[in-house]
Amino acid sequence: MQPRRKFVQQMAFSTAAITLGNPLIAAINRQPQKLRLGFIGTGLRGQAHLAMSLNRTDVEVAAICDIDARMLQMAGELIKKSGKTRPQVFTGDPYAYRKMLESAKLDAVVISTPWEWHTPMILDSIAAGQKYIATEVVLGITLEDHWEVVRAAEKSNAQVMMLENACYRRDILAVLNMIRQGLFGEIIHLQGGYQHDLRGVKFNDGVTPYNSGVEFGEKGFSEAKWRTQHSIHRNGDLYPTHDVGPLAMLIDINRGNRFVSLNSFASKARGLHNYIVKKGGADHPNAKQLFKLGDVVTTQLSCANGETIFLQHDTNLPRPYSLGFRVQGTNGIWMNLNNGIYIEGVSKYDHERWDDAAEWFKKYDHPLWKKWGEEATKTGHDGIDFFVLHAFIEAAKRGEPTPMDVYDAAAWSAITPLSESSIALGNETVDFPDFTSGKWMHRPNQFAKGALY
Repeated sequence: MQPRRKFVQQMAFSTAAITLGNPLIAAINRQPQKLRLGFIGTGLRGQAHLAMSLNRTDVEVAAICDIDARMLQMAGELIKKSGKTRPQVFTGDPYAYRKMLESAKLDAVVISTPWEWHTPMILDSIAAGQKYIATEVVLGITLEDHWEVVRAAEKSNAQVMMLENACYRRDILAVLNMIRQGLFGEIIHLQGGYQHDLRGVKFNDGVTPYNSGVEFGEKGFSEAKWRTQHSIHRNGDLYPTHDVGPLAMLIDINRGNRFVSLNSFASKARGLHNYIVKKGGADHPNAKQLFKLGDVVTTQLSCANGETIFLQHDTNLPRPYSLGFRVQGTNGIWMNLNNGIYIEGVSKYDHERWDDAAEWFKKYDHPLWKKWGEEATKTGHDGIDFFVLHAFIEAAKRGEPTPMDVYDAAAWSAITPLSESSIALGNETVDFPDFTSGKWMHRPNQFAKGALY
């Protein structure tokens, strides 16, 4: 294993499978530039990004890297099916990605690996001279991880974009459109949560990725191989970006507003143990495993402009999926749990009844969805996977700032270590760092301002 310091010095001295049904429409195809992409990580999430990239005529998949032979084989089948030229393949040890960064002559890098690898891989990519780096959530593990990435990106003028697809949900972008047109008035309070039964993801039979057994770690497959370890050793909001990312964009976080403070609470931990006993039996060896992560973790945030945000992390108990969004202002409210909107003086009913949100969203559908919706819905997660990767690729092609930047990635992802600290301190309120170092006061919010990306 080559120490990162030596690798950085060397760099300083050296100059799923899903596929789109049809090629992207002409607006993309007219772009003359082909972006040379490299993929670090070809697991199930990486394969989703790979499949979409293979279907674009403005992208060349130049290199892929993984240490898992099965994942590489699956990625190879996607490439073969696409009819595209086979890229360089890097494998063999956990740091094979460094060889890819050294030799592949890439325009941009997409990182889809276990969480603990994101920070070192981003830093190594920046050290290798990469200017456009996309990473799956989250940005880092410790608070210092986040500061390291911010400092490195600033020093090298590198664009680091976290691939937070929930920011492109159709309902979220419609609400953003409504907020910008003043329908909700001044925003007062927001809520969201990563409320998703992940028991069948954290455990499997070592062969099938979902809902197939109670193994994890070395005996697990895909996310069960690494993600479950975080539930054993950590207690906090481990996955805050799906809920806080969209909310942050609605109230201009890092662009005229910022998070100021945070406190968190965690319930007792029962869900993962009970799942093992139910599926594998009380005598299964994993039934002896203790889990630190509380089944429900709640976090409150205060903002510089006076808004409050309430977040929930709920992944260990039986429940249907929901991000539980709520946006409340001086003129009205949207709640996605009941698919309802109420705008005072405008809604068809009085304050005792909700309007169907679908009617409002049809009227205020965002230009991005009007333009790209048909193509987007052929991809994963109801189309939002298309939008987030499309935004990264289009920004990289043009040499422009990514619509979500390193400050966003740091602020959204830092909720995890801050929540861990708050819980460990007996639910104390902790200060939220300003990763922009004051730049938030004069940065405009250009996110999703038009229909291009």
